[in-house]
Amino acid sequence: MEPISGMIHTPASPEVQEPSGVQTPRQEEPRREEPRTAPAAPATDRYLPEEKHTPCGLYWVGKDGDGSPRIFFDDPAPKAPEALPEEENAPPERPEKPASGKGEEKCTCDTGKVDREIRQLKKRREQLEGRLRTETDEVRARDLERQLAQVDRELAQKDNDAYRRQHAEFS
Repeated sequence: MEPISGMIHTPASPEVQEPSGVQTPRQEEPRREEPRTAPAAPATDRYLPEEKHTPCGLYWVGKDGDGSPRIFFDDPAPKAPEALPEEENAPPERPEKPASGKGEEKCTCDTGKVDREIRQLKKRREQLEGRLRTETDEVRARDLERQLAQVDRELAQKDNDAYRRQHAEFS
């Protein structure tokens, strides 16, 4: 039987060389017995003290004299006072503030506007409830109920501490 292509297939000839990446097994030379010595000491970790920290202009965490953690800043070039006469090196004189007023600033918070707004909404709700109780017409009663529901939603939104803080006036 002949192959369809008409070519005759023959096994690969022995002259074909194997790729260079393939190595043939070598025969190992017998090992020479070396004289036995005492077993080496097992490898262990060693303590190497840390080198002194060099300033590089970064923040780093360290411990203060009490052992509490503290953040330090390394200034690579500490500013040294220039060699100027004492008069020029002295800070400019400023009028001293009294000790009680030093850095104090008073601020007042006024929520009066918000409180008035809430009082008006509560008053409006009471009026609508009174009118709803006396209303006999169903169409007008539904309209009053709708208005009352709207006022209740607005009160729920405004009658709380978060709204008061948000809309407070500071001076």
